[in-house]
Amino acid sequence: MLRVIDTETCGLQGGVVEVASVDIENGKIVNPMSDLVRPDRPISHQAMAIHKITEAMVADKPWIEDVIPRYHGSPYYVAHNASFDQRMLPEMPGQWICTVKLARRLWPGIKYSNMALYKSLKLQVATPADLHHHRALFDCYITAALLIRIMDESDWTPEEMVTITGRPALINTMMFGKYRGKKIAEIAEDDPAYLRWMLKNIKELTPDLRMTLKHYLDAQ
Repeated sequence: MLRVIDTETCGLQGGVVEVASVDIENGKIVNPMSDLVRPDRPISHQAMAIHKITEAMVADKPWIEDVIPRYHGSPYYVAHNASFDQRMLPEMPGQWICTVKLARRLWPGIKYSNMALYKSLKLQVATPADLHHHRALFDCYITAALLIRIMDESDWTPEEMVTITGRPALINTMMFGKYRGKKIAEIAEDDPAYLRWMLKNIKELTPDLRMTLKHYLDAQ
């Protein structure tokens, strides 16, 4: 059994406002669970505009520490950009699998957001009718359908997917800053000094991004 899990937050720095999961058993999506959560900080306006979860909706909800035990019980937790959800949640008793890293390995050179993969791969999945993209349970169904397609095309075992998740992976596109949306290979050619500045000054770079910047700078 694989448990696909997703969080919605107050912003990139944390504060869970919603957690949800679905299980994959015998190639089927089963056992949906979802909880709104009272966060430990205000919800940013930017985050609220994305997931549409308001302060009033979570004011009387339980804390994440009180909710998360019912999501335990799987040997594997799957998330799209798993490092983010793993950082947002209390420690989970299982190994993590990242569908972003698996997709990069299996289908190089495309766009890897959840919805971009959903559309480009023409995934077929029945999502909750009363929810939308950027609500945790809705996104769990998309990620679960993506993982089923990955397993069908790769034959990777869960342990092999854990191993791939643990390795740094090259990133194609810059996701923030003045070059957001531009190919990192092109930035390395046009403005390598900017990438060197990032490596020296931004301590929060993910291992994937740090390896990618070094890779393209070393190629110059």
